[in-house]
Amino acid sequence: MEYKKSSKYTDLKKIYEQCSGPGGLKLAEYLADKMNLEQGKKLLDIGFNRGYQTCFLAKEYDLNITAIDPWNDRETNIPHIELLMKNAQEFNISDKILGIKSGLPESLLPSNYFDFIYCTTTLEMIRGNSGEDAYFTALKEIYRILKKGGVFGLGEPMHFDNPIPDDIADYIKNIGFDKYFTTLEKTKKVVTEAGFSIIDSNYCEEANAWWKEYNEFDPFPDENESKLIKNDNNRWLSFGYIIANKL
Repeated sequence: MEYKKSSKYTDLKKIYEQCSGPGGLKLAEYLADKMNLEQGKKLLDIGFNRGYQTCFLAKEYDLNITAIDPWNDRETNIPHIELLMKNAQEFNISDKILGIKSGLPESLLPSNYFDFIYCTTTLEMIRGNSGEDAYFTALKEIYRILKKGGVFGLGEPMHFDNPIPDDIADYIKNIGFDKYFTTLEKTKKVVTEAGFSIIDSNYCEEANAWWKEYNEFDPFPDENESKLIKNDNNRWLSFGYIIANKL
């Protein structure tokens, strides 16, 4: 893919300091283009971390964005909403973004409101920490607040439907990725059960490159994670997306 928008942002160290997980701004552009975002529409960004992708989307796609995240930053302990609005000032788009300290499964947002909902490297944390039922409940909440005819773009770390290779099994289990990540087919199934109609889905063809880039610039390196990414070689670890709408 030719990244016409994200290629303008060249400081990968800064990008990965601001974005969680693999892909950075390339992931944001990749998913945004799959979603066919429309200028001036209302988008909800769920689990924005420090909000760098949020600001990128608002600026490059001319969107009005509400962004929710309940957490404080793990390095500074500053609420993510404050870091989001600081980044919005740097991007000169403060009038296009509203950060709210809220999360899933109870967002406290109105039903049938948003034209687009964007969510990356977030829901898998709910699965890993709280289980599949909580993951499903979060999807139902997303369905509730999306407009009829609206588009939901989900991007998250996934694994191929293969047995875990023996040489990386310990790394995966030590990190807990076997609890957090699942396959594309299983994710599609639960998204459909939550009421969505799937438009497009696949493993991202550049997932392996994204993981390697993330490993190089990860501001919080983990030895097991680093060894997993170096040794996986596109056998188990991947990244998937689902584009769905609310009929």
